[in-house]
Amino acid sequence: MSAPTGRSDARHGRPDARPARPRVLTIAGTDPTGGAGVAADLKTFTALGAYGMAVVTAVVAQNTHGVRSSHVPPLSVLRDQLAAVADDVTIDAVKIGMVGTREVADEVAAWLDAERPPLVVVDPVMVATSGHRLLAPDAEDAVRRLVTHADVVTPNLPELAVLVGEPEAATWPEALAQATSLAEHARVAVLVKGGHLAGGRSPDALVVAGPEGRVDVTELDAPRIATTATHGTGCTLSAAVAALAPRRPDLVEAARDAKEWLHGAIAAGEALRVGSGRGPVDHLHAAPGLGERRFTAEAWDAIADVRAACDDLPFVRALGDGSLDADEFAAYVRQDALYLAQYSTVLARAAQLAPTLEERAFFARGASSCLTIEAALHEDWLAAHGPRLDVPPSPETLAYTDALHRAAATGDYAVVVAAVLPCYSVYADVGARIARRLGECGTPEDAHPYGAWIATYSDPVFLAASDQARAYADRAAAYVSRATRARMLAAFVEAARHELAFFDQTSRRDLSAATRERVGSASGQR
Repeated sequence: MSAPTGRSDARHGRPDARPARPRVLTIAGTDPTGGAGVAADLKTFTALGAYGMAVVTAVVAQNTHGVRSSHVPPLSVLRDQLAAVADDVTIDAVKIGMVGTREVADEVAAWLDAERPPLVVVDPVMVATSGHRLLAPDAEDAVRRLVTHADVVTPNLPELAVLVGEPEAATWPEALAQATSLAEHARVAVLVKGGHLAGGRSPDALVVAGPEGRVDVTELDAPRIATTATHGTGCTLSAAVAALAPRRPDLVEAARDAKEWLHGAIAAGEALRVGSGRGPVDHLHAAPGLGERRFTAEAWDAIADVRAACDDLPFVRALGDGSLDADEFAAYVRQDALYLAQYSTVLARAAQLAPTLEERAFFARGASSCLTIEAALHEDWLAAHGPRLDVPPSPETLAYTDALHRAAATGDYAVVVAAVLPCYSVYADVGARIARRLGECGTPEDAHPYGAWIATYSDPVFLAASDQARAYADRAAAYVSRATRARMLAAFVEAARHELAFFDQTSRRDLSAATRERVGSASGQR
């Protein structure tokens, strides 16, 4: 079964066009603790990139321990809610959860007949995870009728047994047989959930009845997670299928992706510390940087020891006051020339991976600048101080460039940007502070033996480029998972420590014991 493509928006006065996000409606009950019902559905829609809407069928007083009471508003309220959405918004998918009563189920079925949304997912909510019944006994036949209006139904084993009128399946083969029977008789795809079975696995399967009596079964197996975070898992899975199906080629891929996403949400659920019973899953476990600090602010704090250690380096101090030995500076410049040749290739990789033309252009210009503007600075200096450019890269240079190439090899733009950032930020920080001290002392840069170097890295153009690189790193961090953000931070910190070691490589033998301890700790060396 292919995913729907959506209907024309013409009846709402808008031209037919693919929306930025699927518009998905949930029709379900409430949960004041946010783990199930419309609250869980709306979180799921948002987490999976859909625009969520909600029609409430019942006001349920429940928490992580169970259901206390349930109130079903008059049918006129339900009818008005459904009309308010359908009269104004084109709906790409509908998820139906708790209906509660026969009258509500029949009202929703009549609305589906009239509106015919392109995809309908029914979660036949009958019993909550806590064991509390959420469906009046006389409503079971109405839910069976409602299922015939669906494209997908997502029963657990007790619900599947009710739908097919048989005892609850005790084994997975029995469950698949019941799902096949339901798929054939109701002409609906059945995403059967085997979580009620014992064992170390959590089997699900999508069962689809095809033409000429053919039945396709796609098993979706996963290891069982030992957790108390199971409240609202059925609501969440069905909502995930509804959110994903409009953007997947078929229901198999939508169901597989929904299952994988839910697995992660269950695994992350206990960390929420919501409730003292069966807690909710973490619907936002894979969502990027929600409410996080700017990445560069966090990263800058993470290298406070590195920045402080830079100030302790005899090389940096002597560079700033002009007392640095010319041969020592020449040795540094030779290594820097070798470094920049490799750094330019990593910037070029960032340009290849960048998501926007603006970012591609920025990093491409940076790669070019390494080989032109900064290379010219090195050549001018070495021409006056014996240009022995055939020296091999030092261990510090090799360690730094190897780390950058490892980051580039990940193919992850966010990680690459984080890895190249210290070469902007640390140099800008050191260069600006040296220039500021010279200004306070009244020393003109052109009278300083290393004034050209200081001018390059304290120049407003370079400082602006450093600011822009930070902005791109923050932008990248805003759209990645927590795991990727952690990799970004690790790449940034590693590169910053290599910057420190790179500055230190020509003068390390002259460090005092106290300074050697501080620098070694900050750079990860002893």
